[in-house]
Amino acid sequence: MKIAFLGCGIMGVPMAKNLLNAGHEVIVWNRTSAATAPVVEAGAREAKSASEACAAAEVTFVMVSTPEAALAVARAAKDGLSAGKGYVDVSTVDAKTSSEIAAIVRSTGAEFLEAPVSGSKKPAEDGALIFLCAGDEALYGRCQAPLETMGKAHFFLGEVGQGAKMKLVVNMIMGSMMGAFAEGLTLSEKCDLDPDTLLQVISLGAIASPMFALKGPSMNAGKFAPAFPLKHQQKDMRLAIALADELAQEMPVAAAANELYKRARRDGCDDEDFSAVLKAVKK
Repeated sequence: MKIAFLGCGIMGVPMAKNLLNAGHEVIVWNRTSAATAPVVEAGAREAKSASEACAAAEVTFVMVSTPEAALAVARAAKDGLSAGKGYVDVSTVDAKTSSEIAAIVRSTGAEFLEAPVSGSKKPAEDGALIFLCAGDEALYGRCQAPLETMGKAHFFLGEVGQGAKMKLVVNMIMGSMMGAFAEGLTLSEKCDLDPDTLLQVISLGAIASPMFALKGPSMNAGKFAPAFPLKHQQKDMRLAIALADELAQEMPVAAAANELYKRARRDGCDDEDFSAVLKAVKK
């Protein structure tokens, strides 16, 4: 399949490389051209514009960092879209933004699928992401091969907006869990308990979690290399809380966790891993 991939950041690069490795023809574009280098070196062709990339492809995948960026890319790509083409945005955005992108794409005659992913850098590298899809079901059917190349599972959730909402719920839970985990590590240290022993105890009980097992050792070592930048986790907490506000649903735990991420951002942790929320707890 001829695939355009727009966005060559911490997630986009390994996702595009996996498509190349599976034998797909990949055309890449990024707002900062230099970021495409790892994918071009792996065999992709670089387009001069988002619309040029879309015009050359059957299906376009988009992975950017914010709702504002996703909307801007859709506008930039519009002139390269037409009937018979597909546009799949795998960025994490709110439902309103996703609906706006869908309207732009569908105005050209192309089909639209939102497919935000659950997973960070390592699952992207391993082709083990989870895609939360909604929109045009026919396009979902056409994208089975690339979705299965980049991920370990994919779900079709219905109309545009449902995928975005599911992703925000998942990331809200994840962010709240990490906040509680950081508090537990900090409290154990204050109690003169060995934090590595705490990790062992947690791993053997009902609250065992792959996230705790993966992040705990590096958190105890004070290392926060970004797999999922903290600024993006806080953005997702903010969007999830806004969604809850629209539905008059109280979210006191998520709201408290969001304050920790905001404090960490003020302290300069934007580009560290979201587990660096530990610094805000310890401060």
